Order: sequence, then structure tokens, then C-alpha cells
Amino acid sequence: MSTLMLRDPGPDKRIEMSDNSADRLDREEKTGLPQLKGGRRRAWVPGIASLLCLVIGLSDVLAIFKPAWHARLHNVNAFVPGTLTNVTRSADVIIGLMLVLLAHGLRRRKRRAWQAVLALLVFDIVIHFLHFPRDPRPYSAVVAIVLLAVLLFFHEDFYALGDPRTRGWNAWRVFGVLAVADLAIGLGYLAMGPLDGSYSFPERVQDVVYELVGVYGPVQWASDPRGDLYHLLTSALGLFTLVVTVYLFLRPAQPRGRLGAADATRIRELLARQGDRDSLGYFALRNDKNVIWSPSGKSCVCYRVVSGVMLASGDPIGDPEAWPGAIAEFLTVAARHAWRPAVMGCSELGAEVWCREGDLTALELGDEAIVNVAEFSLSGRSMRNVRQMVNRVAKAGYVAEIRRVGDIPRAELDRVIKVTDSWRGSSTERGFSMALGRIGGPGDGDCVLMTATENGVLRAILHFAPWGADGLSLDLMRRDRTAQPGLNDFMITEAIKAAPGLGVKRISLNFAMFRAALERGERIGAGPVLRAWRGLLVFASRWFQIESLYKFNAKFCPIWEPRFFVYPGTRDTPRIAMAALEAEAFLVWPKLEVKRYARRLARALGLGRLRARAAARRESPRVTPG
Repeated sequence: MSTLMLRDPGPDKRIEMSDNSADRLDREEKTGLPQLKGGRRRAWVPGIASLLCLVIGLSDVLAIFKPAWHARLHNVNAFVPGTLTNVTRSADVIIGLMLVLLAHGLRRRKRRAWQAVLALLVFDIVIHFLHFPRDPRPYSAVVAIVLLAVLLFFHEDFYALGDPRTRGWNAWRVFGVLAVADLAIGLGYLAMGPLDGSYSFPERVQDVVYELVGVYGPVQWASDPRGDLYHLLTSALGLFTLVVTVYLFLRPAQPRGRLGAADATRIRELLARQGDRDSLGYFALRNDKNVIWSPSGKSCVCYRVVSGVMLASGDPIGDPEAWPGAIAEFLTVAARHAWRPAVMGCSELGAEVWCREGDLTALELGDEAIVNVAEFSLSGRSMRNVRQMVNRVAKAGYVAEIRRVGDIPRAELDRVIKVTDSWRGSSTERGFSMALGRIGGPGDGDCVLMTATENGVLRAILHFAPWGADGLSLDLMRRDRTAQPGLNDFMITEAIKAAPGLGVKRISLNFAMFRAALERGERIGAGPVLRAWRGLLVFASRWFQIESLYKFNAKFCPIWEPRFFVYPGTRDTPRIAMAALEAEAFLVWPKLEVKRYARRLARALGLGRLRARAAARRESPRVTPG
């Protein structure tokens, strides 16, 4: 028997988990994993196969830089007819790049990657035999044969379905744009000459297309240096187009939110009955989330796939007795697609169920600050700073108003959204587990909006999501950068004062990550390890606002409720942590916005004016003579 500690104090917070083989088999049957030898997956097979695939790919790519390789290649002319010799010159590089890109898919047990690697290995081995016995890389052929045998023998280990493609058409669009650009650049270079003869336009197009795939075309150059530069340029453009297109096809997909109206209605019904259990329950209605239902339909798990991680947030929605069914379905989908399951911000009860049903590990992520409205007061020494700040803002002429979103006219709500959007420093909207991501959406009439105005001018807003029938959960805080300092303190205090009029008894404020470490690390007698951990968190607060959020919440003397991070194991921690940062928009990857660059290019070339003139010409009435 192994014991997993979710919290430090007391044996009553321990969760016992069985490690016997029968329970492991039951869990594998629940998650839909294939039953391999001994009832367990071979974790080393995809890792070794991916490494060998990477080695072969890099070997093929780096071989192009060997000076003697190109000269030796022409020695196979007696065995390879026609232009196939020129094809094999670039085939190794293309196959190598494909193998490098497919190595990650093998590591994730993707069936399509396994099939593609088999085909490429066979072709790669054939190319090696065409070079034999003058092949400068015989070891690569041996490794390719070994990997081919391993993949065929362990074919059951590569079972994962392909990711749902949301960017397939985007990859084709990028390929089309790059192909047209490559063709234009190649034709432009040919136009500058000097060429050994005159060639028609179709012959020039044929030559550029051939050169892009690594084959010599019909065009001959009068100058060898210019010809060599042309071959290098077109080959580089072709390889770049190939790499970008294949990357867009093979990168982990980000399935779009499929939370339709029917699912949203069912979730709202569950929240109406069981929504008071979790303050994060309403955030399951985010537009970018998907939903998985338990077989009984009494519970569901909302999630999002980020970089190959199936990321859920909060506790499952609905009856706790139906949670295991929803968790089993969640793990089944994750296993079929080789996604790594993880949960952010679940409660202690949720962490216990996740760990028991999924054989997962829990880590205390931080604490949620909850204010009991009936017990809140500004009196006392501990509230002195908040009291002074609130009085200062009130004397400056600020007035707060709190209303249900359903009671606000749509025109006024649109004006508020437009003004608050102008306060944002960037278009990136942060939040996933504890943010709704919208204001005034369909069905959000029970949300609460507080506005603060100065002489009739909007200066700040707070947006709250419903937490059962008698609670609110803070969703959004925005304010004008030129507003009075302490305005957020003033608004939260006013919201707590006005809560009884809305029938609200408790308010969940911001989440404080690693609050226990920050609090204990500054106490007298804290050990060197705890002080070092707190110092690291303070240093990270320069970018992630860890310490500032804790201190802001602590000013209101809240009740701290722990929240947990659930994940498969230590080996997957870096990958899941990166996915969590990406989901919360703390880590934003640069995007290739083809449409925007295409529009800029069109404007630079004057294509927009030509289109406008053509449209005006079509719309203008025709005057018939006579």
C-alpha cells in the first residue's frame, strides 16, 4: 500500500491508493489502453524508436554537407538511369527532414506517424542500396533496418489516433502561398540571366519546379557561378516550403471548442443543482473548451487540448457519485490520442477522486481566497490599510454600482465592453481555469458586473461569475491606468457590502499560487530550503505576479481553500507545466499570420486599388449608345 499526501497537516488528509496488479488492469480497461504483454504498455518502445528515427533523419540531412558525397553519387549513373541520380541527391535530405519531424509523433505513439516512418524507412533503405558499396554512411542503413524491424515487431505499441485537425486547410494555404512565391522568385532570377540559349516560358516554369524538388531542369546557364547560386537558392526555397508545410501538418493540433448550445444547456442544469460545490464550476462554460459526459449524463469534465496535453480545470461538474464515470471517459479519450491528462485547480475532494480513478499524482498548487460576506468588516487593525485606501478613493469622487448582467441594457453593456477593451495593453486574454473570457454572453445573465465611475466617466469594472445560488467568483478586473490607486480595493469592498442585496453570502477572489510557501517562508524560524523556495517565487513574481496576488488577497483576511494540480508523473511535469502556461496565456508562441502578410503584400503591390476599381467598374451603370 502506498500513501499519497495531498496536504501537510494531519493523517485525515491522506489518500490511500492500491498498487496491486488487479487494480492496475482495471484502470487500464477503464482508460481504453490496449492490453499488451503483461497487461502493461512498454514505455521504452516509443522513446527508443523516436531516438533512432531522429538519428537516421539527422544523418541523412547532414550528409549533404559532405564535400565528397555529391561526386561519389555520380558513380551510380551506370546503375540508375536518367535523372534519378539527381533525385537521390535531394531524396536523402527530404527523407531526413521528414524523419526528424515524425520522431515526435513516434514518441507519442501515433499510428499515422508509425505508418509514415515505415514508408520512409523502406525508401531510405532502397536509396542506401543504390549507393552501395560507395555509401559514405553505411551505419545509417544498418540503423534504418534495425528501426524498421523494431517498428514492425512492436506495432501494437503505436495505437494512438491522430489529433483532430483544425489547421489542415491552413497548412495547404501556407503551402500554396509559399509555392507561388518560390515560383515567382525562381522566374525572376531566370529573367536576370545569363542563360545559355533562349527558353520559352513553359520551359522556365518547368525548370523552376524541377529545381525546387532537387532535380536539374532543361535550362542551362552561361555562367557557372550564377548557375550554382540559382541551384542553391531554389533548393533552399524548396526545403523551406517542405519543412514549414510538414510542420503545420504534424504539429500537435489545438481542437477548437465544441461546446454547443445543447451541451451548454446541460451544463447549466448541472450547475443549477450542484454548482455550489465548486467556485470554478461556471468557468467550464468557456467557449474554447470541449466536454466529455459520464455514461449516466449526471457529470461531465470540460477540457482543452494544448500541445498534446488534455487539460481540465476545476472539479468535474455534477453529482460526485458520477465523477468516476466522467473521469474514466476523460482518460479513455486521452489514451486513444496519446494525450497526457492533467487537471488544474481542482479541490481536495476532486484531487482525491482523480488520483484514485486515474492513478495520478496531486500537487498543492496554491490557495483560493474566499470571503464570508457576513463576517467581513473594515474595522480592526488588520484592515487599517484597506480602510484608508477605500476612504481615499471615496473622497476622490468615485462611485460604484453593482448589477446583474441580465439587468443591464445591451447598448450600455456594449459601451462598457468597448471602453474596457481600450484599457488592455495587448490583445492576449489571460486565463483558462479561473476566467470566463467574455462579458455579456448568451446565458450569462446571472453574472454580476460592478462599475466604478469618476464624475460619470467609467474608470474600472469587476466581473463575477455565479457560484451556485448564493456565491460569486471573481472573473475579471480591469481599470483605467490613470485611475486612482487603490480602486480595486475600493470596488471589492463595495461588492462585499452590496452582496446581501443580491442574495450572495460568499465571494471567491483571486487564486494565490504557492501561498503556503510565501507565507511560511517569511516567518521567523523558516528553514533554508523554505526560504530558498520563497526567494525563487519572489524572483518569478517579476513576470507572473505570484507574490503580488497573494498580498492583494491577504488584505481582505479571507478563508484559504487549497487547490491542486493533478498530473500523471514527474516525467511529464515539464511538458504539462508548459501547456498550462500556454493555456493561461502566460506563454504565447508567435503565430504565422499568412492572411495578414498577404494583405500587406497586396496593399504594397496596389492590388487593393485595382480590385476596388474593377468592382466600381462592374457596379457602374452601362450606357448604351443611341
